[in-house]
Amino acid sequence: MKKTISILSMLVLLVFSAACTATKESGNEGNKDNANNDEKVLYLNNGEEPTSFDPPIGFNAVSWNALNNLMEGLTRLGKDHEPEPAAAEKWEVSDDGKQYTFHIRENAKWSNGDDLKASDFVYAWKRLLDPKTASGAAFLGYFIEGGEEFNTEKGSADDVLVEAVDEKTFKVTLTSPQAYFLSVITNPAFFPINEKVAKENPEWFAEADSFVGNGPFILSEWKHDSHMTMEKNPEYWDADTVKLDKVNWAMVNDTTTEYQMYTNGELDTSDVPPEMTSQLMEEDKVKIDEQAGLYFFRFNVEKEPFQNINIRKAFAMATDQKQLVEYVTKNEEEPAYGFVAPGFNDPSGKDFRETNGDLIVTDVNKAKELLAKGLEEENYDKLPEVTLTYSTGDDTHKKIAEALQQMYKENLGVDVKLANLESNVFAEDQKALKLQFSRSSFLADYADPINFLENFQTGHSMNRTGWSSEKYDSLIKEAKDESDEEKRYELMYEAEQILMGEMPIIPIHFYNQLYLQADGVKDIVRHPVGYLELKWADKK
Repeated sequence: MKKTISILSMLVLLVFSAACTATKESGNEGNKDNANNDEKVLYLNNGEEPTSFDPPIGFNAVSWNALNNLMEGLTRLGKDHEPEPAAAEKWEVSDDGKQYTFHIRENAKWSNGDDLKASDFVYAWKRLLDPKTASGAAFLGYFIEGGEEFNTEKGSADDVLVEAVDEKTFKVTLTSPQAYFLSVITNPAFFPINEKVAKENPEWFAEADSFVGNGPFILSEWKHDSHMTMEKNPEYWDADTVKLDKVNWAMVNDTTTEYQMYTNGELDTSDVPPEMTSQLMEEDKVKIDEQAGLYFFRFNVEKEPFQNINIRKAFAMATDQKQLVEYVTKNEEEPAYGFVAPGFNDPSGKDFRETNGDLIVTDVNKAKELLAKGLEEENYDKLPEVTLTYSTGDDTHKKIAEALQQMYKENLGVDVKLANLESNVFAEDQKALKLQFSRSSFLADYADPINFLENFQTGHSMNRTGWSSEKYDSLIKEAKDESDEEKRYELMYEAEQILMGEMPIIPIHFYNQLYLQADGVKDIVRHPVGYLELKWADKK
């Protein structure tokens, strides 16, 4: 999987100084002139203010990339991207594969010096599933016996089979054997929460001076909407491995400004501005890592005209993914013609994406036919107004939206209006099914195709389309309960075919991680599935 300087590019450079002035405070605490020469300080950009450092709430990369370094779960993804012991030093699995008993390290502590206890995991995991928490990540815990029932208010917290056997022994019972369980629980949604601290201060996660973590770093400063600083956590059980003294995070949501800060030495890494990709690739300055996820658009099937399957298919087939990645995003991404990303092998060793093939094609003539058919089926004299909504915070969203607007005009003769919303408002409106046609993205939470496909179950918090299929729901449930891997993959192949056949979404491209990194910086781990790891990072 893979994630020219023009006159326009030169004009863009002219606004760098103004843009950098506007964001100067974002890099204020990260000014390298202020750093102690004896300290190893890494300078990163978080893009924007984290949504929340409350583990089950901050369900996005701008929250969890940083949080992944402030806290850790029972397991952590290693340099090889496989789960390894973290807060738990070892575990046993029952003969039926459904019960795990974890032994928490004796020297595992919270940053305030408290012992990390099994009861902190019980408290956190039940809180993740508590409907009052309203976590968008709660579905990740449905493999726990009683988890789904509690979250959907058909059961109680007492029915969730997680248990503190003693202070350092944690036991969990699953609904069925899960080959990917140890990978799932590396996710920040499963991080522990210091129960004593949380009960004394329910907003413990909201400020640096109240934040209590158990990871490689502590949150020493957080100036909201400006910058954050992390420092090495002396209480961390594996503190000797941590080489960095500090990590300074700016919050700059413009790729061009970020790149200029990188070239000025204010940042140690940067995304690549699309208009400079070709030049920087030719200069061999760009690094590319794999990433399991995709950029796509959602139809709201409860809003006209997208209740009609043929109209949805018309828009999908009028979309040219290849043009979008070659001329708009320009970041060497792979066009997406299915929902599950490449990189997941079935028991025979074949890649899921290759086996299930292209489930959508660009076909303008067919798109016109389907649009006409849909109009006739709905007795429309003309297509109802269509508005495509995208979120602010990433300049690429606007560019893709404008390109699609032009495609639909040229390929279907349809005038699509564009609208944009601030990212938090956008997310809430999309969840509430207020948007008719909107951009989206998905980064895998754990390393299995079911993580992609489970999103479109009826009523799932990640569905956000209003689409529902009893057959699809049945296949996902069967796949989750199936212990035979060959049968499980067959069920997932069929489910994806149904999803793409009814087209509540349009896939655009699979993600990669395209970035620049300063000389002397090494061992930042960017997981294909998971979040940024700074535990092993170093800087000369």
